Amino acid sequence: MTASHAKLSSEHFSLSPVDNHRQANLCGPMDDNLKTIERRLGVEIRYRGCDFTVVGKPSNCTAVVALLKDLYIESQEVNGQGKIITPEMVHLAILEADCLEQDTNDGDSSHKPAHNTADLDAHYDNMITIKTKRGVVKPRNGNQQSYVQNIITNDISFGIGVAGTGKTYLAVACAVDALERQEVRRILLTRPAVEAGEKLGFLPGDLSQKIDPYLRPLYDALFEMLGFEKVEKLIERNVIEIAPLAYMRGRTLNDAFIILDESQNTTVEQMKMFLTRIGFNSRAVITGDITQVDLPKHQMSGLRHAIEVLQDINGISFNFFQSKDVVRHPVVARVVEAYESHDQKLNREKLNREQQAKKINSEQLSSNGDTN
Repeated sequence: MTASHAKLSSEHFSLSPVDNHRQANLCGPMDDNLKTIERRLGVEIRYRGCDFTVVGKPSNCTAVVALLKDLYIESQEVNGQGKIITPEMVHLAILEADCLEQDTNDGDSSHKPAHNTADLDAHYDNMITIKTKRGVVKPRNGNQQSYVQNIITNDISFGIGVAGTGKTYLAVACAVDALERQEVRRILLTRPAVEAGEKLGFLPGDLSQKIDPYLRPLYDALFEMLGFEKVEKLIERNVIEIAPLAYMRGRTLNDAFIILDESQNTTVEQMKMFLTRIGFNSRAVITGDITQVDLPKHQMSGLRHAIEVLQDINGISFNFFQSKDVVRHPVVARVVEAYESHDQKLNREKLNREQQAKKINSEQLSSNGDTN
């Protein structure tokens, strides 16, 4: 037996209750779901009937067993309808498993994770339980867990990071939760209507119709959580308001849950204006990605400025997301990492050029001094 094989272990378990339809749903067409888990977590999954065996590194086996059991529970029929285990659900479950494995690797690798998936799920459900068409909204990794906790416990929360990390989606979920619990009386969602290469004047329609596409992601999140008809009714009653940031000037927002999305496109003045709108019994969440600023080059992003100015203020929290926190298609994380790597390379080259230029200038000054 080679050294690499000596580190492998196997875990056996059975799915219960026995249900061939649910098991087929779990495995996916042509066992595609199992193949995805095998490829992403470096294990081998064998099964015969309802009896499964997982072979791989001990920490990976433990995580995969918990993952498969959780997915099997999610496939259970409720009111005569079962949930289809989609590739997206498998991807999100794998992200949770990756989080558990990282926690294990931080300590002694011979021990099992300090938290099992069931404990994490129970903790997440206590933090936020919003039932949507896709089920219960819950954090999918440690960073998201911290983000949701900060939203619940702080007056102002910043979620900063790359696209696809759930910043806006989780903020909207928390807002819906606060409204359902009657902790606030209304939800206000806003974004700066900054042109990203396209001029507003050339878009069809009046001002409202020109701005509406910029706010569409916020509508989509609400429709998924509450349904189209309920959202439309709440908007008619002004319980939910979706408006461009420019409409916030001069207002004081009490008993509200306010979300400022795409805040990297605010100016310093706009960010200050927004933060001073917050009234009594209100919470604000500011989300943005400082790598995708659409402002003119001479203008500083209000989000960048806020990070520098507000870091040590009580009642304000900051969460920074990275490519590993992306919960979209796996290729999105790789795209983000590629861009980050490219930017780092350019920065290193720029720094080297500046250092060389300083060295040359220093040598020239020294040479001129010797000549004199």
